[in-house]
Amino acid sequence: MGTRGSKLALTQTGTVADALRATGVEVEIVKVTTPGDKSLAPIATIGVGVFTSALREALLRNEVDVIVHSYKDLPTAPEPGITLAAVPPREDPRDALIARDGLTLGELPPGSTVGTGSARRTAQLRALGLGLEIVPIRGNIDTRMRKVTDGELDAVVLARAGLARVGLVEAITETLDPIQLLPAPAQGALAVECRSADVDLEQLLASTLDDEGTRAAVTAERALLAALEAGCSAPVGALAEIVEDLDADGKVVERISLRGTAAAEGENGAVDMVRASALADKDQAAQLGKDLAAELLDLGAGALSGPAQ
Repeated sequence: MGTRGSKLALTQTGTVADALRATGVEVEIVKVTTPGDKSLAPIATIGVGVFTSALREALLRNEVDVIVHSYKDLPTAPEPGITLAAVPPREDPRDALIARDGLTLGELPPGSTVGTGSARRTAQLRALGLGLEIVPIRGNIDTRMRKVTDGELDAVVLARAGLARVGLVEAITETLDPIQLLPAPAQGALAVECRSADVDLEQLLASTLDDEGTRAAVTAERALLAALEAGCSAPVGALAEIVEDLDADGKVVERISLRGTAAAEGENGAVDMVRASALADKDQAAQLGKDLAAELLDLGAGALSGPAQ
């Protein structure tokens, strides 16, 4: 099983490995260094898929049999010869604030420095109009948190899921409501891939790991991202949830509720965030994402999106 060598990646992969071992499968974890691990340049500069390409190459060279990604890092375009075999149950997808003195986002004074490596978070934070200074940062979770404890920054924004997986939830000063910051498409979810030709392995991974509700939700979110022709580093947020609804006969059914946001150019070059939401049957996840993307485009999204992929 191939993985990046970061603490978070190893923890995520270890969880998947343990689930497979519980079925009697022997698993060896292999660390793979990616271009993203070697560079400290902004992700928008070094390119989409920077954390996933080396893993996929190792898989296609038969050096590993399974690879585990943070799903939000995957390019939206499919990779020939590789199958998304499983999407395990998702962690809390929301963003989290780690701020000095236990402050919340609303308590940070105007001019406070907030670190993030995400164009999506940058755009949404600026659109809140709180007068914060958004500072680009790179590095692992510990490196980013240290910028706050050392006094270099007043706060950083990170994915709550990553903090939960490495046991750092207590450092969070506020879990941010999606009304303030809508998460990245597929944030908090993992993607488990294998070679398309390994049908038996694919079935094992699917039966052991796959969560139907999580897969449907992230399918809708990623379809929105793809339809906007936006890279995974683009200022696009999406969050889908499985909700109960009533059908025409009054019977309780499960549907997907999807919210999306994207950056658009406002007056005088300011960043506006356009938002929309929609509801669809669970088996219409991909179409729901496409339809909501079309609505966002009608509202002016896309002017500040990242490169198509």
